Amino acid sequence: MEVKEKETETLLEEKNEITYNDYQNNKNQHNKHSDILIIFGFFCIIFLLIIVISFCIFHLINANNNNIISGVYIKGVNVSGLSKEQAKQKISDYINSSIPDEIKLKHNDYETSISTSELSLFFNVDEAVEIAYHIGKDGNIFEKNLKTLETLISKVNIEPGFYIDTDRLNSALQDISTKLPDKMLESSYYIDNNNLIITKGSDGATIEIDKTANVIKENINNLNLKDNIIELLTTNQSPKDIDIQAIYNELYKEPVDAYYTQNPFTVVPSENGLDFAISLEEANNLLQENQNEYSIPLKVLYPNVTTNMIGTEAFPDLLSEFSTKYAASNKNRTTNLILASNKINGTVLMPGETFSYNKVVGERTISAGYKEAPIYVSGRVEDGLGGGICQITTTLYNAVLYANLEVTQRSNHQFVPSYANASRDATVVYGAIDFQFKNNRNYPIKIVCSVSNGIANFKIFGLKTDDDYDVEISSRITSNTSNYIYSEAYKTLKKNGVIVSTETISRDTYKKH
Repeated sequence: MEVKEKETETLLEEKNEITYNDYQNNKNQHNKHSDILIIFGFFCIIFLLIIVISFCIFHLINANNNNIISGVYIKGVNVSGLSKEQAKQKISDYINSSIPDEIKLKHNDYETSISTSELSLFFNVDEAVEIAYHIGKDGNIFEKNLKTLETLISKVNIEPGFYIDTDRLNSALQDISTKLPDKMLESSYYIDNNNLIITKGSDGATIEIDKTANVIKENINNLNLKDNIIELLTTNQSPKDIDIQAIYNELYKEPVDAYYTQNPFTVVPSENGLDFAISLEEANNLLQENQNEYSIPLKVLYPNVTTNMIGTEAFPDLLSEFSTKYAASNKNRTTNLILASNKINGTVLMPGETFSYNKVVGERTISAGYKEAPIYVSGRVEDGLGGGICQITTTLYNAVLYANLEVTQRSNHQFVPSYANASRDATVVYGAIDFQFKNNRNYPIKIVCSVSNGIANFKIFGLKTDDDYDVEISSRITSNTSNYIYSEAYKTLKKNGVIVSTETISRDTYKKH
């Protein structure tokens, strides 16, 4: 028993000793772990302090940075560290140097171009630079620094807004489409004398405007124009069928009678109408024939009341009057004067319209009734067809001057005529020399003339206004030589008896008889 008790005590002592040792070991290990944690925590604090200090320093550096931060690109061009103005200049120079004067285009072997200056190209560089400048400068301190770090690592590229005048681009492409060598031709028509000529269209290429425009815009935006020829996108098309009813509807026109009103005074000129000289069915049958061109006869529809039929009551004021004398005993010459004046008598000229003597009077021929009468030929007096009608021209010319109308074409005679002073005449030669003037007033004028009892008389009627002047016409011979006479004509405008202006209206040279 004693032995067992001793063994038991011994075991207890050993156990207690082991337990104490384990405790001591555990205690030592715990102390070591604590030391490690303390050291780790210390280093973490140091690390955080370094980060915070670095963060603050980084922020202070960027806060005072008035330039674009690193890692920023515009249109692929590095603008890091540049001021706004420097960035704008750099990008503008880059874009301008990348856009040529012309956009080169082609279709098969056909080449053409569009001027870039016509398209109003614009890249919004100012906006792009503003965006670039504010990267890393907006938000709180953390957002700013994080954005700056992110930009520095991953880089940012900004594409400026881009503008082009699409309407002009489309218009240019439509114009080019009409010039393609293999273009599609629509059927068309035109009037030749009294015939409607219809030409049949043909298949061909047509530019796809929207698609081609998008390709051009993409190349411009990518600055991919230099040394680059853009292929025009086309499609093959057939012309529309000839629509004779639609052509008839466009061409047909009812005649319009002239009329006037007196309160206020207005004159509405007459207009000729136009119609097919054959039926629509006959015209349609013509188109069934396989031809490249068709001809349909036309007829003019004349109004019942032409402009020249309107009486002088529509023209209440006499604007001017001028007369010249002729020898009534010369029957042939008198006949010529009457024929020419009858052609002119009653002519109404609308505002802005030009009067042509040769067009109104027409060619002086035997079939028109003109007679042989004395004319000047190479310095000699000879009989010539239509002789004497220049007296009608001269009389009208002076009436036009006194009405203060705009003379646009006038020539003097070779010799001073018997019926007018030097620089107060006007001559005409059919097909060579014309007398023309323009109605520069705001109301129509009417020419009324007569030839009888040795007097050729012209009156011009219209509507007087507060802007009208009293007109004085004068002329004088400025010098003489053994062979020539030199003269000038003047027009003086007066208002209430006061001279407003005086101008030289012609300087002329005549041969002596």
